[in-house]
Amino acid sequence: MLRSEDPHLLRGETTYVGNIELENALVVQFVTSTEPHALITSIDVSDARTMPGVVDVVTADDIELDLMPVTLPVYPETARRPVLASERVLFVGQAIAAVVAETEAQAADAIEQIIVEYDPLTPVVSLEDAASDTTILLPDVGTNIMLAQTGGTDGPADFSDCEVVVEAEFMNQRVAPAPLETRTSASMWTDDGRLLQYASCQGVHPLRAGLAAMYGLDESDVRVITADVGGSFGAKIRLYPEDMVLPALARRAGRPVRWTPERTPDMVGMGHSRGQRQRVKIGGDRDGTLKVIDVDLLAHCGAYPEVGAGLARNAAMVQPGPFRMRAHWSVRCVVSNTTPIVAYRGAGRPEGGALIDRAVNRFAAEIGMDQVEIRRKNLLRADELPTTNPSGVFYDSGDYPEALEILVETLGYEQLKIEQEQRRASGSDKQLGIGISTFIDRTAGVPGAEYGSVELVADGRLRVLTGSSPYGQGHYTTWAMLVADRTGVPLDRIDVIHGDTDIVPRGRITGGSRSVQKAGSAIALATDGLVVEARQKAADQLEAPVADVVLDVTSGRFHVVGSPGAASVDWAQIAAVTAEEQAAAREQAAADDRSEYAGLRCEVDYDSEGPTVPYGAYGAVVEVDTATGAVDLVRMLTIDDVGTVVNPMLAIGQVHGGLAQAIGQALYEEFVYDDDANPLTSNFLDYTMPSAAELPSFECHLTEHPSPQNPLGAKGIAESGTIGGVPAVQNAVIDALSHLGVVHLDMPLTPRRVWNAVETATN
Repeated sequence: MLRSEDPHLLRGETTYVGNIELENALVVQFVTSTEPHALITSIDVSDARTMPGVVDVVTADDIELDLMPVTLPVYPETARRPVLASERVLFVGQAIAAVVAETEAQAADAIEQIIVEYDPLTPVVSLEDAASDTTILLPDVGTNIMLAQTGGTDGPADFSDCEVVVEAEFMNQRVAPAPLETRTSASMWTDDGRLLQYASCQGVHPLRAGLAAMYGLDESDVRVITADVGGSFGAKIRLYPEDMVLPALARRAGRPVRWTPERTPDMVGMGHSRGQRQRVKIGGDRDGTLKVIDVDLLAHCGAYPEVGAGLARNAAMVQPGPFRMRAHWSVRCVVSNTTPIVAYRGAGRPEGGALIDRAVNRFAAEIGMDQVEIRRKNLLRADELPTTNPSGVFYDSGDYPEALEILVETLGYEQLKIEQEQRRASGSDKQLGIGISTFIDRTAGVPGAEYGSVELVADGRLRVLTGSSPYGQGHYTTWAMLVADRTGVPLDRIDVIHGDTDIVPRGRITGGSRSVQKAGSAIALATDGLVVEARQKAADQLEAPVADVVLDVTSGRFHVVGSPGAASVDWAQIAAVTAEEQAAAREQAAADDRSEYAGLRCEVDYDSEGPTVPYGAYGAVVEVDTATGAVDLVRMLTIDDVGTVVNPMLAIGQVHGGLAQAIGQALYEEFVYDDDANPLTSNFLDYTMPSAAELPSFECHLTEHPSPQNPLGAKGIAESGTIGGVPAVQNAVIDALSHLGVVHLDMPLTPRRVWNAVETATN
């Protein structure tokens, strides 16, 4: 089933925020900090206010807005971020003032005239410096450590029963989500005094709640609309201060305003992700039996604590992955003079997956065991599931060894090992590396129910409302398929509507791979309820007991059981009768003031039994040029199990996207600061990402072990590629150099880093 949402994108009939026609709209640009850590001594906007085309210039003193909300309740109240900085700045890119002008060029010219005077303070960049508390970023908090927790198996980590213990340190580097569409939004006040906000976001209802709280409004007085979103990957879940300022600017100007930053201010203003130092101690026996792992994570929060601690906890809680052993962990999350950390595809689970996969491979190398064999020995078996890991994560269903064996056979692992040995023996400059990753994910962990409704409208069409907010996943196609499968109504007669708080009454976010499990289940259950009501209507028309009436989903018609060729009723006929009943009800309502007839409509707020645990086995094959350090990714093969698959093409498409981003992190991407906390990779000339030319054709396969956690039996798929892809590629590059004595390389595996490792090993 092809994606129904693509044609309008391909034809350019898009409704991105930048495409929306707003009559007499103004543009907004922000003055942002050029200092990473400083006190603000003065802000002079006088010259800017006299510039041509400038309508307004605003600092924190000009608008009365509260601090940004604390994202996680574990953070101190005094760690909240100001909407506009007025006393101190904590990272390059922090918003200080807003310019409202007729054109982008006029706003840019005015910004050049604003003079901000700073009293620089000592910057804090590294995790170790932040954790030392030598320089405190948030004086009212008194420490840079925003969270310190431990968990896992009860009691201290005990390695006394281990024959071999390996200790290692890994860096999971900071990356920028960098969606093609930057952060963007528009605000206006309607004639009836309501706030209308257009947003590029992952959920309109949480944004509505945030705006209402910020401006002291009832939520019914705020309307948020989102339609096409040019990428997000988790970074647009959160509320950005700039979004919060726009309504105030629109109110002051009495005109709509729109904000769309260019790439550089967005690269330093939109949240970053990953950014962890991982220390690991793993123990077991010389026969390859793994027994215990102890993990210490030191993680970036960035300048203000957003969700950094949650990501670090996610990385810790998925330990020990799909393996059979004890697991202990400790987590600290610290603030530094860098862009705040936000969710990015996987939200902690890719960091945790890379950690366990690298740790297992380090242990295997220590005892001289093959990376496949150590997994065969330690993966949880199908008969050991379901089970609960040491941190309370419930592993619901699956067969982890099955996925590994399919991978090994499809990859031709043994033949690749033979070729690898031949290249090593010949002294070839092009060394072959094979990387294996076996991983779990934890999906639908974002709490809260999701909304879905299905309504029968004129001519037998079905109108579907969903609280989910797609930004590329294929929700229109998937939700329509779920409805069509249950009703027999053709896909082109099913309308899916999302992203408007005036039409969809409630909803949450699209994130954490929760959509099919929660929003999809809500729609499926609502459809089932609608069919029950429609059967009663059909029974009335067929003059038969409702128990004797069945729906033929092939034809979309109701008929008496055992008599498919006799009289039948379709959805259009039910809609016509319903319309007549509605008209009669309206007349009656006018006569005696009763509520009008509601028609055929069913809505459901569905919350699952709990998170699900999809899993997979990935294999990467690389050629490493030992003379130059260049890495060529030759093959990328994936085996994923996501429970029941609604649409295989869409599921594999999600794997493709995740793999591309995983390969980007493994080989190319890193957001870098200098020692003074100045960003060095703030545009696409400096921040390297792979293009299609650097990626092989992906070989993707699916298995299906349904989950008992939701009625569809589904698990999430959108983030698996980032979890298995990163360590598979990293393991492959290290494997290519292992005969030289290389046991670990931190990412990204750039030619210089690889070449340095070769030179160090051979000299």
